[in-house]
Amino acid sequence: MRRVKHVHRAVSLAIVLACVSGTMVAGAALKSPCAGGSYGDGRQYRLLCYSDIVPLLGTEQLADGRLPFFDRCEVSDNNCDEYPVLTMYLMRAAAWISGNDYATFFYTNAVVLLGFAAIIAVCLWLLAGSRALWFALAPTLLIYGTINWDLAAVACATAALVAWAKRRDGWAGVLIGLGAATKFYPALVLVPLFLQGLQDREPDRSVRVLWWSAGTWVAVNLPFAIAAPDSWWEFFSFNAGRTPDFDSVWYIACRHVAATCISIDNVNFLALAGFLLSAFIAIYVKGRRDPSFPRWATGVPLLICFLLTNKVYSPQYSLWLLPWFALTMPRLGRFISFEVADVAVFVTRFWFFGTYTGVMEFPQQWWFELAIGIRIAILVWCLVGWVRDEIPPLSLARTWQRAPDAPLPLVPV
Repeated sequence: MRRVKHVHRAVSLAIVLACVSGTMVAGAALKSPCAGGSYGDGRQYRLLCYSDIVPLLGTEQLADGRLPFFDRCEVSDNNCDEYPVLTMYLMRAAAWISGNDYATFFYTNAVVLLGFAAIIAVCLWLLAGSRALWFALAPTLLIYGTINWDLAAVACATAALVAWAKRRDGWAGVLIGLGAATKFYPALVLVPLFLQGLQDREPDRSVRVLWWSAGTWVAVNLPFAIAAPDSWWEFFSFNAGRTPDFDSVWYIACRHVAATCISIDNVNFLALAGFLLSAFIAIYVKGRRDPSFPRWATGVPLLICFLLTNKVYSPQYSLWLLPWFALTMPRLGRFISFEVADVAVFVTRFWFFGTYTGVMEFPQQWWFELAIGIRIAILVWCLVGWVRDEIPPLSLARTWQRAPDAPLPLVPV
């Protein structure tokens, strides 16, 4: 019987919550010059205060009480109902509070997102002790926490890991389903937990989390799919037809090599194939090196490979990685390197957009592309490190049998 180590909790939960609150408040303050919706002078790029939240009050036509999906959008040049169901109704709820005031809408959402960030911090503290500070103090959280609603999805996914650790498989599935009805990312978490159940020779757990995830997602989406199929389908059709984003490898490749400028259907196919193949190779090699590694940790290669191969890497997608750094990638140098690169992409991205739209002058686009290239290299480094590391991550396979103040166990080297 192997001895079990415990997570070292040198930092109290109160300190973790204070840190995450400070980071989120600082992030909202960074965005405050843009909170009123006055973007005509290019301040969103000059002051790095852009947030998707602010303009969506208008582009989603929420100020007049429109119910997403059920009420048709008036014809405009902007996309409408382009987010999953629960994200749209997070917006809708905030708009009921704010009315037609853009600043109130932003700050209402900022408070809600602070709540989701606090949930993530608590979950990470339960699972990894003081390393919850990696999330709570991350520059990525500061710059992207209030740029979109991804923290809601990250909260669902992280809470699902806690529920799994407590052997609440049904709740883990419900949380994954709710998360997937908010953003795509939590759907990826289903795969690691399903594999973990198989590794533990408890296939019933795998089946339960699968069915509860699928059932919850269907229960949330079905009323909208039946009552307003065209509007509900807009999220899927919009993303299928979306061209590669400026900071994807697909866009950069096309800008420099004409032969890589292919149709969007081919990009979609090759991005999916590249994601599946690269993730499979990483997991296969890891399994050959360490056959007993916890299969729930396969969330790392799934996320990194998705971000590397997808045609869109929206800025806030980096938030998806933060809990996995705290839980499964113990090398502080990799985390710091990623954070530095992510901030560099943030700064150069919006300076480039300012130049692209003609409201400011940024020296060269290649600065932006260089920052992206460095971030890609660091993500590859993190992926290789995950495959090679012998330090095992937290074990979510063990039953939560502990005193209320005891941390979850770690499997020692």
